[in-house]
Amino acid sequence: MALSGSHASPAQLLVGEVRLRPSQYGRGPLSAEMSLLRRCVAAARVRPIRAFFAIVLLTSWGGGAAARIGLRLADARWSQRSALVFFPILIATVGGAGILMTFVTDGRDGLRRLCVDVSRWRVGRWYALLLLPPTCILSTLAVLRATSDVFAPNLFLAGFFFGVPAGLLEEIGWSGFAFQRMASTHAWWRPAVWIGVAWGLWHLPVVDSLGAASPHDAWWLSFSLAFTLLLAPERVIISWAVTRTRSLLLAQLLHVSATGSLVVLSPSRVSPAQETLWYVCYAILLWAIAGTIIVTAEVRAARDVL
Repeated sequence: MALSGSHASPAQLLVGEVRLRPSQYGRGPLSAEMSLLRRCVAAARVRPIRAFFAIVLLTSWGGGAAARIGLRLADARWSQRSALVFFPILIATVGGAGILMTFVTDGRDGLRRLCVDVSRWRVGRWYALLLLPPTCILSTLAVLRATSDVFAPNLFLAGFFFGVPAGLLEEIGWSGFAFQRMASTHAWWRPAVWIGVAWGLWHLPVVDSLGAASPHDAWWLSFSLAFTLLLAPERVIISWAVTRTRSLLLAQLLHVSATGSLVVLSPSRVSPAQETLWYVCYAILLWAIAGTIIVTAEVRAARDVL
C-alpha cells in the first residue's frame, strides 16, 4: 500500500515507494522539483550504467574544469596541492554514486547485498593476490635499473595510506555497482576492460599531479595514456578476483595494494619521460598477466560448454 507524501521519508520518495497526491503540493515549486526528481530516477532505472558513469565522469571533468576556472578568477594556478584537495571529492563521488545507484535500482535489498559483499572476508589463498602489485612494480624496476640507477625503487612507506581511502571507497562504485551490473550480461572480462579505461579517464583532471615526476609538462599526455594503459589490466585482475570470490572486500584490498604500492615504490629521481617509460613497462607486465587470466577463463568456459 502506498504511503502518503506527508509521512514519507526522502528515501521512500526517491525509490518511488510513495505516491504523491497532486492536492498535497499543488503546482508549486516543490511539486515541480519532485516531478523532475521522479523523471531523473526513472531514467536512471532504465539506464543505470549510463547514469552511474554520467555521475562519476561529469563530477570529475566538470568539477575539475570548475576548480580550474575558479583558481584562474582568483589569480591562482592548479597545483599538486589543488589536486590533493580535489581528489578526495572524486573518490567519495565514486563510492557515493555506487551506493546511490544500488539504492535507486534495487532499494534496501540492494544495499543489504552490497554490505554482504563487503563483509565477505573468508577468501583464503586469494589474499596472496595482494602481493601481486608490489611484486610486479619491483620486477619492472629491477629490469629497468640495469639501464639507469634512476629507476631504483623508493621506499616512501607513509605513501601506502594514500591507497586506503581510494580502495575502500572507489570499489563500492567500480566493482560493487558497475562491474556487477555489466558482468551480468557480458563475459566478465569485457566490462572489466571498459571500466578500466573509464577509470583512467576519470583520473584526467588530476593525472598530471600523480607520480614522482609531476608536473609532466610536454609528457603529460603520454603519461596519461600510460597510466590508463596500466589501469585497464589492473581492473581485469580485480574483476577476476571479484568474479571468483564474490568478495567486494578483496577488490577493495587489491585496489589499496595497487595504489599504495605505486606511491611507496615509485622511483623518486625519474624525469617525466622516464616515468612514462616505466609505467608503460609496468602496464605491459600487467597486460601479460591479465591476458593469461582472460585466455584461461575463456578456455575453461569453452570446456564447460562442451
